[in-house]
Amino acid sequence: MLEWITEPLSFAFFRNALVAAMLSGLVSGALGGYVVLRGLAFIGDALAHGIFPGLVIAFLLGTSFLFGGLVFGLLIALGIALVTRNRQVSEDTAIGVFFSGAFALGVVLISRSKGYQRDLSSFLVGDVLSATTQDIMLGAIVGGAVLLALFFFHKELQLVAFDPTTAAAMGYPVFGLELLLLALITLTIITSLSAVGTVLVIAMLITPAATARLLTKRFGTLLLGGALLGAAESIVGLYVSWYANVAAGGAIVLVATGVFFLTLLVGPRQGVLTRALRKPARGVP
Repeated sequence: MLEWITEPLSFAFFRNALVAAMLSGLVSGALGGYVVLRGLAFIGDALAHGIFPGLVIAFLLGTSFLFGGLVFGLLIALGIALVTRNRQVSEDTAIGVFFSGAFALGVVLISRSKGYQRDLSSFLVGDVLSATTQDIMLGAIVGGAVLLALFFFHKELQLVAFDPTTAAAMGYPVFGLELLLLALITLTIITSLSAVGTVLVIAMLITPAATARLLTKRFGTLLLGGALLGAAESIVGLYVSWYANVAAGGAIVLVATGVFFLTLLVGPRQGVLTRALRKPARGVP
């Protein structure tokens, strides 16, 4: 059993992948509590796909793919925040427009670039086994910034998440805090790019936090639980992908999904089977 754990660690690329996946799961799981409580899954999906043209533009300019995605993702986040302030445009409509428009721009740019040779599947489903030391350093810096922001603005973000009207009445800059949350989601997507890709990143933003929510009602515990679950599921998923010879990103997400449904069924607090067993039989006092 111990050999199953230590054998892959003899390879440097697996060790890099392990650190990158753990960072991705940790940050995604921590921020996921806000995504789940605010119902921001659609926004997260839009931002995940919105960075796609940034990746292509970065290639055309010869700069870092991650830097290009980060810049374009932040622009998309700002655009969504500004447009949704206009009451004539609903939030889901604005998100849908940016989502489809940004992805279409990426497709058009690719079609105009005959020299584009990079395998795009690595951006869509991730390629964590090719993570470099530079990727890990960038992920640690960006992920650390996200976690610090969550720590220092926890009270404000929590209030806006639960009751934005009261937050505005108390003088909090609701728009600025909502923009900050969108920026943090964008940064988290960037840290998860190499691990699970743009298609699967929204699953890691939602699933660990959704699992933690089945286990606790305390918001602080939800954030911590989501972070720990995200990191643990990323590690387990990477080992599963190694021994099953399947895509790492897909394996990580499937592990997280499996843990969610297992918790839903037999969780100590909200488990469906657990509650059914606790119910007294009919006719029994």
